[in-house]
Amino acid sequence: MQKESFLSQLNKQKISYLFIALPFTLFFIFQLAPVFISLFLSFTKYNIVHSPQFVGLANYKNILFNDPLFWKAMKNTLIYVVGVVPVGICVSLMLAVAIDQKIKFKNFFKSIFFLPTVTAIIAVSVIWKWLYAGEKYGLINYFIMKIGFQPIDWLVNPSWILPSIMIMSIWAGVGYSMILFLAGLQTIPHAMYEAAEIDGAGFWEKFFHITLPLLRPTIVFVSMMAFIFSFQVFEQVYIMTSGQGGLGGVLDSGLTIVAYLYDKGFGKFQMGYASAMAYIIFLIIFIITMINKRLMRSNVEY
Repeated sequence: MQKESFLSQLNKQKISYLFIALPFTLFFIFQLAPVFISLFLSFTKYNIVHSPQFVGLANYKNILFNDPLFWKAMKNTLIYVVGVVPVGICVSLMLAVAIDQKIKFKNFFKSIFFLPTVTAIIAVSVIWKWLYAGEKYGLINYFIMKIGFQPIDWLVNPSWILPSIMIMSIWAGVGYSMILFLAGLQTIPHAMYEAAEIDGAGFWEKFFHITLPLLRPTIVFVSMMAFIFSFQVFEQVYIMTSGQGGLGGVLDSGLTIVAYLYDKGFGKFQMGYASAMAYIIFLIIFIITMINKRLMRSNVEY
């Protein structure tokens, strides 16, 4: 009886392995294998046409010490992150707190603010590129001129290219963070607010002494995800700046690090160079994420 039970259990395990085999095979082919292949290519000179030539750390040295455009793209990316992440978190948190109050049409407001998140970023970028168009076609410049100001060359003026992309990204991303904050607000016991009201606390006292401290784990998660997404910004840059003096716009004013990687890999076919850049980006994101996690580490328990 025990032998039959053991054989039956063994057959069940074999069947379970069959179910696991296909997803694991796909994961290995399309996820795991490319990671190791790109790591190998980062030490080679490879242009797709010819076989890879091993060059050691030459790609990494050239990127870090002989490529000023890499550092310009890095600078633009950091400016983008510093501008988009804090503003996006503050706006989404304010929206979440406002919608969490006892107001009518909650689901309507949730849907309206979340709609840009579920819309394809390419479609959003195309629409905003039209909104940013010159004084003859751009809707934003139309209203600017209506109130008596001069139109702005949003995607032509080097000083405005990156801010234009940042404004659009903040608008497109607040809905995602807002939903996460709303979920976090639902976990805060309402009894705490009632006790604070009995003690005479107003809205801001409750916000700073109850909402923010208990929402800290959610803020940490949202900030980390926002940083990672912002550091990898690409679609907005590609759609909104291509055709405006090259990828990145006039004087590469809107060029970000992932857009530069794309240009090197798929524009100039320097696959080894692009692979090395990808691993540098990975290390930067990993290090800053760990620092951010440690600085904002929280032991709050609900």
